[in-house]
Amino acid sequence: MSALALAFDLGTTTLAASLVDIGGRTRIGLAGCMNPQRSFGADVVSRLEAAVNSEEAHRQMCGLIRAELLNLASQLLEQNHCGWDRVARAALAGNPAMQHILLGLPVRSLAFPPFRPLHTGGTRLSTTDLGWPAAIPLYLFPMPGGFVGGDTVAFLHGQTDAARALPAGEAESALYLDMGTNGEMALASGDIIWATSAAAGPAFEGGNLSCGMPALDGAICHVAFESGRVKTRTIGTTDPRGLCGSAALQAMALLIEHGAVDPRGRLKNRHEISSPIGDRIAEYSGEPAFILHRDATRTLALTQGDIRQIQLAKAAIRAGLEVLADRARIRFEAMRDVVLTGSFGAVLQPEWLKTIGIFDETVIHNIRFVSEGALTGVEQALYSPDDYSPVETLGRRFRVVPLSGTPRFEEAFIRSIDFPQSDT
Repeated sequence: MSALALAFDLGTTTLAASLVDIGGRTRIGLAGCMNPQRSFGADVVSRLEAAVNSEEAHRQMCGLIRAELLNLASQLLEQNHCGWDRVARAALAGNPAMQHILLGLPVRSLAFPPFRPLHTGGTRLSTTDLGWPAAIPLYLFPMPGGFVGGDTVAFLHGQTDAARALPAGEAESALYLDMGTNGEMALASGDIIWATSAAAGPAFEGGNLSCGMPALDGAICHVAFESGRVKTRTIGTTDPRGLCGSAALQAMALLIEHGAVDPRGRLKNRHEISSPIGDRIAEYSGEPAFILHRDATRTLALTQGDIRQIQLAKAAIRAGLEVLADRARIRFEAMRDVVLTGSFGAVLQPEWLKTIGIFDETVIHNIRFVSEGALTGVEQALYSPDDYSPVETLGRRFRVVPLSGTPRFEEAFIRSIDFPQSDT
């Protein structure tokens, strides 16, 4: 009987866990949920502030995440009729703040300049150190620095080209972008991986939106406007109960394409919109909104406030990309590969990202999407018999580029805040 392993992606907004067969190198179970720390803030900065200012808040966040990870692991084992004795090892990846809080480590070094983790290499411990009932060897991925952490290393570890050094130069460069709450991005050129993190907020993952939810059953994951009607697709077989990131981005692109949003991000009223999509503009929770679904029990919409969250997120991502490319002396149009991941709920169409203003026409043809990038990288590490040495080697190749207080980032952010104009 083959040994099993547990993989975890500890995200700021969502958690993902999988149960894998080590010998068969296959995933046999998947589970996910919202990060229970969200009551302390939607983003890393808010949670770090809470942890620095209150030891009790720090302890509570630590306890919450340990319990939720145990719950996901127990759920996977129960669903697959397995006992703890079958689990040979476990590995976890998260950003530095999430990994520090999980371990109960002080976070002051992350909360204030120069924003450094207490250590940059991987961490080995036992799950009993987290208060779990079974003693399983647990590996936490390296944290290169700043807000670039184990989840970014894991994402790149799961990509063959990123995991090995390629010849230097623009023609061989590749960009890796996790469009999550922290907006981690890495530009690999030769033996160096330039990386940074732009505080995008949780909008792209469905967090902080009025009707947002993670990509779980009941989440609207696809939106289309056909023959004057809004058509949606939902994850699972339950009735729609929220909106995940992919649907929010697609809805945003539709509004721009139909001229329903001006460049500054204002949602126009229905009388200003020549497209039939204007008939779906109404008031929701006291503000203008694009109605996506309405039934006897609920209304699901993208509101003016939601549009603002997406606008700020896309500007942060775009500005971070510009700073990173400038530091690496790489032109976007010269990159051979652009790899995206994130907890969206569906594959993103590159055209949506061009429409909202993250990428230009020259880049979108080189974009490909991989689902569960960090989790897949953690699984790949669990399959390897090399005791995580390739992961440690990969982590040492990172060079972190700070964005906080950088005039170049601030200038790019202001320049990127507006949405592209529609021809409609």
